[in-house]
Amino acid sequence: MNFDDRRWTVSGLEAGRVWLTEQGDTGVMAVFGLSALFNSPGFELVGGPPPLRAPQCGLLATLPREVRERAFSMERHVREVETGYPVPGGRGPVRTMYDPKHTTLEQRELAKADELTASGWKVSRATVRRWRERYGKGGVWGLVRKQRGSTLLRPADERVLEVMEKLLRQEEFRSRSRGWVKRMHRQTQWLLDEAHGAGMVEAPPRSTFNKLLRKLEKELGLEGTVAQRRSRASRPAPPFARTVALRPGELVMMDSTPLDVLVVLDDGVVGRPELTTALDVAIGGLWAILRPPGSKLTDIAVLLAQMMTPKVMQPGWDEALRMSASVIPHERLVSLDRRLEEAAARPVIVPETIVVDQGKVFVSPATRAACESLGISLQPVPPGNGPAKGHVERTFGSLNSTFWQWVPGYIGSNLSERGSKAGEERLWNMRELQELLDEQLVLWHHRPHEGLRHPLMPKKALTPCEMWAALLPVVGYVPVPLGSDDYVELLPVRWQAITDNGIRFDYRTYDDGCLNGFRGESSGVAAQEGRWEVHYNPYDVTRIWVRLADGFREVPWIHATQVSQPFTHHVWEHLCKVVERTGARDEHEARLALALDDFLKRASGNGKLSRREQRVVAKSRAVQTLAVPAAGLDLLSAPTLSFGLAGVYEAPDLDDETLPDEDDDVLAGLEGTPLGDAPAASGNCAVRTDASAEEDQWLL
Repeated sequence: MNFDDRRWTVSGLEAGRVWLTEQGDTGVMAVFGLSALFNSPGFELVGGPPPLRAPQCGLLATLPREVRERAFSMERHVREVETGYPVPGGRGPVRTMYDPKHTTLEQRELAKADELTASGWKVSRATVRRWRERYGKGGVWGLVRKQRGSTLLRPADERVLEVMEKLLRQEEFRSRSRGWVKRMHRQTQWLLDEAHGAGMVEAPPRSTFNKLLRKLEKELGLEGTVAQRRSRASRPAPPFARTVALRPGELVMMDSTPLDVLVVLDDGVVGRPELTTALDVAIGGLWAILRPPGSKLTDIAVLLAQMMTPKVMQPGWDEALRMSASVIPHERLVSLDRRLEEAAARPVIVPETIVVDQGKVFVSPATRAACESLGISLQPVPPGNGPAKGHVERTFGSLNSTFWQWVPGYIGSNLSERGSKAGEERLWNMRELQELLDEQLVLWHHRPHEGLRHPLMPKKALTPCEMWAALLPVVGYVPVPLGSDDYVELLPVRWQAITDNGIRFDYRTYDDGCLNGFRGESSGVAAQEGRWEVHYNPYDVTRIWVRLADGFREVPWIHATQVSQPFTHHVWEHLCKVVERTGARDEHEARLALALDDFLKRASGNGKLSRREQRVVAKSRAVQTLAVPAAGLDLLSAPTLSFGLAGVYEAPDLDDETLPDEDDDVLAGLEGTPLGDAPAASGNCAVRTDASAEEDQWLL
């Protein structure tokens, strides 16, 4: 026998062990277990019968019936040639022509060839011999006639194939528009001339080149659309490790995408909002908000608050959606957190790790600082690597199939799926759509998910609520109250100096008595040249928050009383550009305040707006301003959204110069969702208007 690249002779057998002696003058002896010896890849019997093989039933089941029957018939003929019996363990008389005692193997092969030829098979003695060889190596599966692979690439010039493969693997090719195949044909010829000299190597004719290109694309996994090629190129090499999370909040994935639904604003502007979601991998919990295009840090703040606070039942919701009516241990949780008494059946978690992409808002220093202050680990994935957060990516498709496709104005994921009259349907506004989404998210937690299965019940698909209830005894529940300072920490930050006139911020001056004692002084932060940390809400520019020695203090805009209606940061930026174009850059900011007041009056119906101003109003009316409470947030008092933070709705960071006046559908907007009245803050710098009055103005 051959083993370990040496030839051995069997010297003895005993109790499942075999003694081997190496042939030659070495005299080496060795003892092996029979099972280990037979399973060794280098083991081979010299001159003995082929090893027995179990039939490949799984492979044979994939073949057509006539192919299987032919293979089994060939097996019977081979057995009869070798043993005299067509089936294993056969008994009784053997046909004379196949009797091993009276005929040679060559005679039996010739007799079998003659017999099959007479029955209509085109078989020679050489064919019968090949059958025996194939049966000895692969059993019945070895007798199946294999389909020969394509020989298209074999005669092709290796230099041509090398150049074509190089072009296909280039990052530029994967990210470009597909274009015509003739472009690829010409580029191939250029590279061949550059590498081997002009006219030395010719590219194949167009028809042959097209076939070669399709074959190479298939072998390299580069066929399909540009998006499919880019996705496959960014995917890591298999095998893939399964993402495992064993407790609620252990791993949360967050992402944003344009919504495949058209919405309408109160002035008729139609567009697509942006959906920002957060998914808990362990329990399948889902939280989401709708905003105009361009998510910002304030949106991340709202999502974090949604995850960590209960969702209050809304008027009109079915009683079956209450947490008290679900499998969640409601009574035990209420004893720990009274906010859950009127809560809907939606999990409440404290994120430990959040996985995000390379979006500017997700990896900004402010987001990192906010997560660090809340004890959350932020993990950005590599650029362009969607599979790294495949759970939340798949969620977008699930929402499309379970909810969004039923909403009027659904346009599908690509242009080919869009209806010709999608924009003519009765479209929802942002407030209505957000309310529908809130109810749908509660229903989401009652729907069984195939990916949620308990190890003790692997055949039972669980709902997110059931999974949360199963994991609660493991990790427990700790209420997390969020205060006003927590919200301010999540707002965007800038570093400004405190002068005798206050804080100058984008053509606006903020001042209050709480800044006395800090004017002209350094903050002590050398990296910021002594400037002070200032947080601002892009949707409420009438005040800012500055971090002083005793914590955050609110500082109002000095001209806030001259503006009769609430406005947002992008409205102010629009007015700054208008005044700057009219040559009034050196004028005092009071000129801007008066211009803003005039603009808002016209926006309220007391004047005519230009096309550009109409789009600015559309953005502004999408925002609801809410005062930040000084004490802990009372989330149960909110009539619509339970997370209790400011109702901030970000508008896209688009330069007005990029918006064509002719296109009324460029801007995607939304109506804000009022979050209810908030208690006024206490302190020397607290200057606030009545929240209810502001909401009434916005709803006009």
